[in-house]
Amino acid sequence: MIDTIVLDVGETITRDDRYWHSWADWLDIPHHTLSALVGAVVAQGRDNADAVRLARPGIDVAAEYHAREAAGRGEFLDETDLYDDVRPALSGLRKLGIRVIVAGNQTSRVGELLRDLDLPVHLIVTSGDWGVAKPHSEFFERVMEVAQASPRETVYVGDHPANDIFPAKAAGLRTAHIRRGPWGHLWADNPELRAAADWRIDSLTELTTIIAD
Repeated sequence: MIDTIVLDVGETITRDDRYWHSWADWLDIPHHTLSALVGAVVAQGRDNADAVRLARPGIDVAAEYHAREAAGRGEFLDETDLYDDVRPALSGLRKLGIRVIVAGNQTSRVGELLRDLDLPVHLIVTSGDWGVAKPHSEFFERVMEVAQASPRETVYVGDHPANDIFPAKAAGLRTAHIRRGPWGHLWADNPELRAAADWRIDSLTELTTIIAD
């Protein structure tokens, strides 16, 4: 029995297009250049921030992030950043009586922006709110604190093998890998990922069928 669904943010409920385009604009490089670098670091299994470091060697990513915020060119999200299946899927899960949580590796600012969208969920939290990020086990301990269900009654949904599926599985949660975004597509057929994921989905609306079954 599944009582709680916990969803990652980037490339699970939101597109990362705006995020990477804004970085490219800030660095004054073409969008496709940074997109290609993102693809390269994804293929190599590296941290996605390495794409920015490749574009601007020696950059202090954290300091540059704060400079962007100070210049009024920081993080932003609105309804257009959501994948089309998000609201129907979340509403469907709520109708089934499922506790729905959004918890991902984002800043506190992104958490505020997501909460402003008034999504049909019980809770939205980020690694910035908690002070601990995936794939650290403490992140998933915090997930279980807010899930209000046992690990076997909780499903973590995400696109990233190393940040989402593997650590969630290690924490005892059930897992659903969504084939979405560069990580979701590139690693979808990885044997270790296939073994770790309880379900493999192409749309969040498939979660309601999983629960109903």
